[in-house]
Amino acid sequence: MPSKKLTPETEKLLALLEKKEKLVAMLAPSFVVDFSYPQIIGMLKRLGFKYVVEVARGAKETNRQLLALMKLHPEKRFITSPCPAIVRLIRNKYPELLPFLAKIDSPMSATAKIVLKKYPSCKRVFIGPCFAKKFEAKEDWPQLDILVLTFKELNEIFEIKGISPIPEDKNEHFDIASKETRLYPISGGLAQSSGIIRSLTDLQYDVVSGPKLAEEFLKKFPYQTDLKVLDILYCEGGCINGAGIISKESLDKRRQRVIAHWLSNN
Repeated sequence: MPSKKLTPETEKLLALLEKKEKLVAMLAPSFVVDFSYPQIIGMLKRLGFKYVVEVARGAKETNRQLLALMKLHPEKRFITSPCPAIVRLIRNKYPELLPFLAKIDSPMSATAKIVLKKYPSCKRVFIGPCFAKKFEAKEDWPQLDILVLTFKELNEIFEIKGISPIPEDKNEHFDIASKETRLYPISGGLAQSSGIIRSLTDLQYDVVSGPKLAEEFLKKFPYQTDLKVLDILYCEGGCINGAGIISKESLDKRRQRVIAHWLSNN
């Protein structure tokens, strides 16, 4: 066992694994920054997960909902809402912007709903790069009963359980997948995968990431009346720079990993 204290979420997952509960891993698309594909799927299944699904599938539903909302309300302007840190920043510091937040499912919640329908007897475990997702799960979607762990926490569990990649893992595949939205964790991933960059003019959409720029753009959003959609993430470069990421590689290398996975035929 590691000498440092385990997080409550890590302890809970270890307890669920010990009880041999039926578990579904919902893997955020930034996983390729820290883990090899498809080896990570084999590792999760050997750890004790019955199914492994790609949160990129939920991101596809997020895009569908956003486009439907834009079509239903062409006169409205929207701030995208997949990032729980941005949502909380607006709630706490810029409440006047709440009417602009797109009221749609995040990729995590959309994936959890898909999993609940397909695997109703299984516990849903989201694994990603973001600590703020823990607050989103508890505060925004308690009814979905999602356990949230970061990549750092998952890696710690792999070490505790002695799980590492093996050659046989190369034959594994997602139980639910979506290729077109694997760009989601990089800045502008939503805008590109949803087609917004093709359907709107340069003045009608903008892509922003990083704490400083995020605050700057939120402050001036009410006055940018030509701006229809603000695709915004709190971490600089996107979710590939989340605090739950293990990698120390440059943002550019992390970005290239995500793009390579998106371009692959797997």
